[in-house]
Amino acid sequence: MSAPELKSFRRIVVKVGSSLLIDAARGAVRESWLAALADDIAALHRDGRDLMIVSSGSIALGRSRLKLPRGALKLEESQAAAAVGQIALARTWSEALGARGIGAGQILVTLQDTEERRRYLNARSTIEKLLEWRAVPVINENDTVATAEIRYGDNDRLAARVATMASADLLVLLSDIDGLYDAPPGANPDARLIPVVDSVTAEIEAMAGGAESELSRGGMFTKIEAAKIATTAGTHMLIASGKIEHPLRAIAEGGRCTWFLTPANPVTARKRWIAGSLEPKGTLTIDAGAAAALRAGKSLLPAGVIRVDGQFARGDAVIVRDPDNHEIGRGLVAYDAADAEQIKGRSSADVTLILGGSGRSAMIHRDDLVIRS
Repeated sequence: MSAPELKSFRRIVVKVGSSLLIDAARGAVRESWLAALADDIAALHRDGRDLMIVSSGSIALGRSRLKLPRGALKLEESQAAAAVGQIALARTWSEALGARGIGAGQILVTLQDTEERRRYLNARSTIEKLLEWRAVPVINENDTVATAEIRYGDNDRLAARVATMASADLLVLLSDIDGLYDAPPGANPDARLIPVVDSVTAEIEAMAGGAESELSRGGMFTKIEAAKIATTAGTHMLIASGKIEHPLRAIAEGGRCTWFLTPANPVTARKRWIAGSLEPKGTLTIDAGAAAALRAGKSLLPAGVIRVDGQFARGDAVIVRDPDNHEIGRGLVAYDAADAEQIKGRSSADVTLILGGSGRSAMIHRDDLVIRS
């Protein structure tokens, strides 16, 4: 396949590593570079695209603010440095984007937030609402509570999980190298950039090298791992140089990079997963009007549900049946079984009164629903 164009993507995650954002010698943000990147993000945002940023840098900024000596930090020292640095990092992005009329929202996640179903759904909902409000979520690993060893800049796989969680169609990894080479370019002057990777094979994995900068410890290996996560879920990924100013503009203009392609898209990949990979935990029987609405591409509202069976939690897969008990689809339900029982057949206004809070408008959102043909 040939490389796609940046303008063809609707929802983009941009991952920025510590070594790009932070000047290691000064322990300070590279203001000119960040301003150029913010200009690129603003240009894409004005064109109607959804943008998310996965940014490293909290520990690097924290150790600078605290004037900690150079060298390895113990786990508790890294956590404390991150606590200080997260404030500085959030302010940095807020000011850079705010100067261009864009609101920013900070989201701190851990590995568990992308792997435990309920926490995954909560994080996904928050991201969706920020994007709906045309804000840019700035996402970082919550290093203050990390229990494993913290490594600066190793947010590649986190960025891939965020991209799949948010149904992004492109993940951009800005790096200190402009793509994947068939040999280490620093040691081999004949190393060749690979512009397009159709699939991540064992041969591609063997090309991954080590990290080359003090602050960026992830190296090419974690980028290849990120590519496997992203492309499996229907998200294209690219690796491009972040050392230059206006790196996203350079990509748009055909600059050097490596594209990792996927034959699917986030919606079809997600719906294939819902339809075939999840064990249903319950059943919702709906009326004829709701069945017709679902076939027309609508979400399932509580008002259309006439019966609830099974013990399921929010985010579980359930079967949807019509009044004649025929299965018409499967989806991820937005309510626990007990709450679904209380609000079945009721209007959205009633849901708020019954559950004592602002409930979700759909029992199953159309993006989480697969209708059988």
